[in-house]
Amino acid sequence: MKSHILMMRKRRGSSVDIGEKQAPSSTKAKKSRTIGRQSEVSAPEETAESVFSTFVREAGVTLSHGSASNEIAVDQVVFQKRIKQKLQKSPRYPGIVQEFISGLESHIEDADRFRNCLLPCVPRMPDGDFRCVSSFQESLLRMLLGIEMLQTLIINTLLEKLPEYMLNSADDAGLSIPRIIINQLKWLDRVVESKELAVKLMELLSVAPVDIQRDIINSLPEILEDSQHNDIARELNSLLKENTQLTVAILDALASLNLSSSLLTEVRGAVMNTLAAVQLEDLPAVVKFILHSISASDAYEVVCGLRKKLELEQCVLPPVMQASQNRLSKGSAAFNLTTATTGSQDFITLIVDAIKSAVRFQKTISEAWLKAIESVEEVEEHKVIDLLVLFILHSTNANQSRRGAEKLLKMKVRTGLISEALLQKTFKDNKQVLRGYFSSILALAQSLLRSPDPCVVPFAGHMYRHSFTSFDTYCQQEVVGSLVTHVCSGVGVEVDMALELLCSLVTELPAEIGPYAVFVKGILDYLDNLTPQQIRRLFHLLSRLAFGPQQGSHIQDDMHIVIRKQLSSTAPKYKGIGIIGGVMIIGSMGALVPKAKASQTTSLPPETFRQLSALLELVQSSSETSPEAAALYCDELANLIQTSTLDPQVQEKISKRVLDVFQGNFVVDLGPERSGSFPFPARVMYDLDEDESQGGIAINLMPLLANDMHSRAEQHSRDKDNKSSLCLSPFFRLLRFCEEKQNQGDLEEIDALLGCPLILTDMDVVEKIDSLSKVEREFICTLLFHTINWFREVVNAFCKIKDKEMKMKVMTRLQNITYLHTLLEKALAGTPGYVPPVANFDGETTDVIVPSTTAPVNKTKKDGSGKKRKAPGKNSSEGSSQIEDKIEEEMQQEPEKEKEKEARQGVNLASYRPFFRELDLEILSVLQCGLKARSTLDSELNTKERQEVLLGPAELVYLLEDMLRKLEFRLTAAPAKRVPFLKARADKTMGFSHLQQKSPKDVASFCIQMLPALCSHLESCHNHFQSLLSDNDGIVDGPGTDAQEHQIISFCYQLLLQLFNSILRWSGFSQPCHRSLLKNALGVFAGRLKDGGDELNLELLVKHSFKYLLNFRSTIPNLSSALSLSQLLTTVSEKGGNAPAYREQTASLARSFLSQSWVTVSGEKQRGTKFNEALHAVLSIYLEHVEDVLKAVEEIANEGFPQIIDASKDESSASWPTLSRQTFLVFYKVLMAELEKSVRKIPSGKISDNSEAQSEKLLTWNLAVRDFHILVNLVKVFDSRPVLNVCLKYGRLFLESFLKLGMPLLDYSFKRHKEDVQNLLKTFQLSTRQLHHMCGHSKIHQDTNLTNHVPAVKKSLELFVYRVKAMLTLNNCQEAFWMGNLKNRNLKGEEILSQRSQESEEEDEEQLAPQGQFEEEEQDSDAETKRKSNREESGDDGQTDDSEIY
Repeated sequence: MKSHILMMRKRRGSSVDIGEKQAPSSTKAKKSRTIGRQSEVSAPEETAESVFSTFVREAGVTLSHGSASNEIAVDQVVFQKRIKQKLQKSPRYPGIVQEFISGLESHIEDADRFRNCLLPCVPRMPDGDFRCVSSFQESLLRMLLGIEMLQTLIINTLLEKLPEYMLNSADDAGLSIPRIIINQLKWLDRVVESKELAVKLMELLSVAPVDIQRDIINSLPEILEDSQHNDIARELNSLLKENTQLTVAILDALASLNLSSSLLTEVRGAVMNTLAAVQLEDLPAVVKFILHSISASDAYEVVCGLRKKLELEQCVLPPVMQASQNRLSKGSAAFNLTTATTGSQDFITLIVDAIKSAVRFQKTISEAWLKAIESVEEVEEHKVIDLLVLFILHSTNANQSRRGAEKLLKMKVRTGLISEALLQKTFKDNKQVLRGYFSSILALAQSLLRSPDPCVVPFAGHMYRHSFTSFDTYCQQEVVGSLVTHVCSGVGVEVDMALELLCSLVTELPAEIGPYAVFVKGILDYLDNLTPQQIRRLFHLLSRLAFGPQQGSHIQDDMHIVIRKQLSSTAPKYKGIGIIGGVMIIGSMGALVPKAKASQTTSLPPETFRQLSALLELVQSSSETSPEAAALYCDELANLIQTSTLDPQVQEKISKRVLDVFQGNFVVDLGPERSGSFPFPARVMYDLDEDESQGGIAINLMPLLANDMHSRAEQHSRDKDNKSSLCLSPFFRLLRFCEEKQNQGDLEEIDALLGCPLILTDMDVVEKIDSLSKVEREFICTLLFHTINWFREVVNAFCKIKDKEMKMKVMTRLQNITYLHTLLEKALAGTPGYVPPVANFDGETTDVIVPSTTAPVNKTKKDGSGKKRKAPGKNSSEGSSQIEDKIEEEMQQEPEKEKEKEARQGVNLASYRPFFRELDLEILSVLQCGLKARSTLDSELNTKERQEVLLGPAELVYLLEDMLRKLEFRLTAAPAKRVPFLKARADKTMGFSHLQQKSPKDVASFCIQMLPALCSHLESCHNHFQSLLSDNDGIVDGPGTDAQEHQIISFCYQLLLQLFNSILRWSGFSQPCHRSLLKNALGVFAGRLKDGGDELNLELLVKHSFKYLLNFRSTIPNLSSALSLSQLLTTVSEKGGNAPAYREQTASLARSFLSQSWVTVSGEKQRGTKFNEALHAVLSIYLEHVEDVLKAVEEIANEGFPQIIDASKDESSASWPTLSRQTFLVFYKVLMAELEKSVRKIPSGKISDNSEAQSEKLLTWNLAVRDFHILVNLVKVFDSRPVLNVCLKYGRLFLESFLKLGMPLLDYSFKRHKEDVQNLLKTFQLSTRQLHHMCGHSKIHQDTNLTNHVPAVKKSLELFVYRVKAMLTLNNCQEAFWMGNLKNRNLKGEEILSQRSQESEEEDEEQLAPQGQFEEEEQDSDAETKRKSNREESGDDGQTDDSEIY
């Protein structure tokens, strides 16, 4: 015992000597004795510990007790080296190692000492030496773990120690002991037994609490070596499925592990499967892991899966529902709701940030997102995440991503796949997230608003609106500034939408937009760029800001200055601006201000009334300088009174003057004949009140017009120009609205104007128009225009009156209008160069294009000036003139003599529409009257006609045409057309000023109210033709058929179907707020078949509506109507329900139309340009809706085309009566286009496809290639230039689709289906050879239209050859590929001999002959002999022919 103690003393001494070289010997002896005495007392405890303590002390670390940290006097590398040497040199090695570990275990039994060993050691600097110890030192245990012989034992000790601290992990100082223990194992230079360590950690993981589990999992990548990463990843993958609480930790660990690609794919798949069950707070980490584990090859597939499973819409709901359920009190529920919503926004922000970081640094991911969003083809499948990702992509610095996002958004909005409802949902639920992408949202909105495509412009408006209402004041200022910039651009659609947005914001949010009025005021400097309608909106907007409830006094003075300046101008344009602006300000200043109680109003302050009266007098006096200005003033004031509620004082002041002026200027008493110098004798015409001749009145039209012409001839102006024939209709419109406002809609005071006559002349003079002078002809034309416009305004005014007598008068006035139209057509035909009087005064005179009035029969002659006149209607202001050409088209199908006779009767008035007064939307209520047809009237019906007010067919056509034009203008977005340079452009809004003041929703609602009446008219047309068919035994051209009435009612039939289609195609039905309107519209159709249609759901409504409309198929009179019915049924089927069933019925209907022989009333076949256009559309509908396009194409190509090859020009196919040699091009073009479109939908071949899938795809391609071969070979018979052009165009597209989608399939299926692939290529080779011959034919004939296609076709043919060679090489079949020369031939297969001049244009082309077996046309079967002979020919000619593979 003594010897042991002495030995311990010696060791202690030596240890101290090493650690403290400068200490005195007396101190050493004293210390040794003290230690010796302590050893005697506690020898049993310190036996093992003394080895540990001694070695540690001698190595340079001083162990401390209590809260003090261990001290180290040497560098940690030196310490580790000394410990290792002491253990290895000990005579008891390797047993001493276990003693050392036992000492360590004894030492760390005490919690304080254990903590000290886990914490970093404190450097203890020797005096004067600061270099031997670094500033940072590891903990004692960390340094011991770096010694390989001790590592495993210490790890075991630590892991055994860790469970003691699991339940109470934090000590008094707040340190987590388990976390510090795990940290000791990180970043070791070498792990001796890595596999065993991994096993022990996973065992520990199974019993540890969640927070410690997270610490362990997060530390695994830093603890384990790379060799263990795959194994531990599998363990973590299993754990992920069991415990969702560890999702974030496991994914962070997996992201840091070095995994094989296959394992990474497996893990990512498992993570994707658990995506739906992941907690919201864990979702950002999951998304980040998935996106950062993507490789270029599987990026698209992974992103598609992530997009499909990522439901951001549901991220907000669970917390909100949870908050609403915790209703302890009102206040707490509100607090919980706010907190939950804010929390969900934070997590969504993190998710979006994860996506943003992925797309920013990995180009493949951004491209994959674009493809994934682009692949969505249904509106319901688009999600909030799609819009968020597009905003993210646009916000990145990569130009390609920005352009791609912008282009994709435009395409999706244009096709209606991304709707305003989705945008609204995105803004509603993700304001906080979107705020960070405001700049991108603003840039996208600007780009969309500037787009020439009108379909995307409204979406840009919604983006601006939501940005203004959702974001802070800075964003609001930017939105207003951007909208002002759009207005100042002067681009029509852009300006309209920006002004509409600003007006709606002023109306809905006046307080919010008020501070930005100074920005809007700046638009006044750009008035020259705006149209009158836009100026009207601008002044409405500014006047509301300046004089509305939120008065902006700082811009009132500026408004007054601008108005006075414009009114004082002598230029008509600027005076018109002043009139429009002045009336708008009058409306805002004189608006009726309601009090808090609905029954009370606040009277206008005297000062305001004084200012308003002064402005009213100023505008009125300024407008009396010219008839045009006076008429504009009347129209503007009428619009103001119609759309606004003015203060009674203001209303009375305006109304009193209007009535007096109208009576004095335009109305005269019926009495003796008029005296004066008139070009024609005056006569009272169109009097509907002949029984009340005494005391009657008349409109003094012809004397006014004569006075106007006399004044114009003498070129002097009058003091007041409101007494002009030009002001008659505008003044009456103003009078009408004043009376309506004053008498609550009652027009009894002025109802005499409906039936009163006009002072005109005998209209028989029109029959001898050619014998009149130019002045007289123009006078008659102007008189007719004014008369028609007067009747149009009268009908506008009295159409809503329910009194039967008044309705009869309205109907008579409509008949007067249609009759006067026929007279006007004749008069215009004999008055070339005539400029009609202006009727719509809010448009610039330069915008009105005066059409030619030359009759069609004389269109090649020259007028008196020597200039060639254009055909009528060519410069029509809009495409809707085609509507009125329908009857003319029918007439053109008559024999030539009849056609010329009809053409001489007059010109088409469609081009003169800007010179007629606009019909109000309310006039269409006349359509509620029944239809009167001459051929269906008998004695009973004649009696009924006297009792009821019935519409004639001509009047019905007149109203339906007007209604269709209104719907096309307001509900249908017309594609933007680029105007040629230096060509005058007509204002498309001309004649729709009143309609523009109604929203599309109002127009749609009105049309839906009219649907029952329209359905009645459609049924009347149906019954008319049904009775004709039954009377004539199913023959259209029966002997008793009235040709003119038949054509008019046929046109009514077509117009009604087009109207239904225009109503149902309105894009607004896709918005949730307008869903009820759609149900109401479909309910009308469904209710015609079944009562209680309003109670059905949308699916049943669509079903019954489809069935109702399908019943009209039996009486369709012409192909144009058939097209309209097919389009209408397609539109109805898109609203919901069983889509496959509707597609089948639509295809069957279209086929029945194609299988029907269409003839005119005269018995001739229908033909002409419009017939071909309708045939093209019906055939396209059939092939788009048929179940199997390829079989349908083959059926027509195999059955129909052979039947007309040897047929005469007028002979039709027996199977397809609409197919003849005249319509072959129509069929051929549609078949080629639909064939090419269908093959683009065939899925591309994948290496993972099984044999069955490959066989199915090969079968589809075989059928497509066979169809293509049949169609291409038809050019041998039908070799006209248009057919060749179609074949070259779509042949190249088909070839490109085959290279892109078909060749990958051949690559992977060649070994399994060698024979099928060979047959496919053999058939396709025949088609490519024919394309090659067509290229040669085009070059020989030097036809530019054809040769333009040749380079692209030749390139595709060459690519095909090389692609086949690559496919054979891939499948180790190079021997099946060899080269032969293919000579240039024409369409008939004859060799083209003049090839020397084309030498530079020829290219080598190779074709495949599988196994070198199949034979060439007109060539030897021996491949080698043929190759040799071809080479000899090529050598003799000194040229290189296009080559082919055999």
